[in-house]
Amino acid sequence: MKYGYIGLGNLGGHLAMSLIRNGFEVVVNDIDRRLGERHVAAGATWAESPQALAAQVDHVFTCLPSPVVSEKVLTQILEGLKPGGTWLENSTNGRDEMIRLAGMAAAKGVRTLECPVTGGVHLAARGEITVLVGGESELFELHRKALQSIGKKIFHMGPTGSAAVIKVITNMLAFIHLVADAEALMLAKRGGLDLAQAWHAITASSGSSFVHETEGQLILNGSYDIAFTMDLALKDLGFAMSFGKEFGVPLDLASMTNQTFMKGKAVYGGQAQSTQIAKLLEDALGTDLRAPGFPSRLE
Repeated sequence: MKYGYIGLGNLGGHLAMSLIRNGFEVVVNDIDRRLGERHVAAGATWAESPQALAAQVDHVFTCLPSPVVSEKVLTQILEGLKPGGTWLENSTNGRDEMIRLAGMAAAKGVRTLECPVTGGVHLAARGEITVLVGGESELFELHRKALQSIGKKIFHMGPTGSAAVIKVITNMLAFIHLVADAEALMLAKRGGLDLAQAWHAITASSGSSFVHETEGQLILNGSYDIAFTMDLALKDLGFAMSFGKEFGVPLDLASMTNQTFMKGKAVYGGQAQSTQIAKLLEDALGTDLRAPGFPSRLE
């Protein structure tokens, strides 16, 4: 099968490269042509527009920054993709939005497989990110090999919309853990502990988390460079808060975390790294969380 990939940013660029690296015939497109240069060098074909790309392939992946952009690009894809094709969405969308967009595709004879990813850009670069899938079982099996090429762990969560719910839950937890980790590291620093040793001790304890073990290193380095923005964090937290209202679940920690990220955006801007949320505490206390021996980016 021949795949298209639209959206070659921090995350999508790695996912598209994994398809190419695993022998799939891939056509790529992005609003910034420069982002596709390494994919073309690796064997992909460049298309000038989403519509032109869709006309050349059997199925199309997308990884885009917001539901608004996803709808805009999907509209163009549906002008070129032949009936029977599949739209595979790696972006994070709300459940209702995902179901609505899948309905738009179905009206044109195109099926939808939602497959948002989680685990971080560094895992996407290694082809080891986790893929959360929502859609028909038969469609999942049709694209299983492609999904296995971009991710190490694949979970079929149920019908369309299911993956959106679990992805928002995992991101909500990650942001809560991030704020908590900043507070924990600050306690260690102000308590006079060696921060590097404290990080290792937490990592080996019952209080550890994936976020501590990954983003905690970037806080200690001072780069905060996780390749994920405050705006994206607030988008996902907004989805979580909406689910809380819909499902009747009080989300006290998520609500406080959402407020913290709103402060972070106000101070540092929406394009600041989400991990920079730790800097709010650093700045408020005039105390940095630097320690030697930690990377500026995760590999």
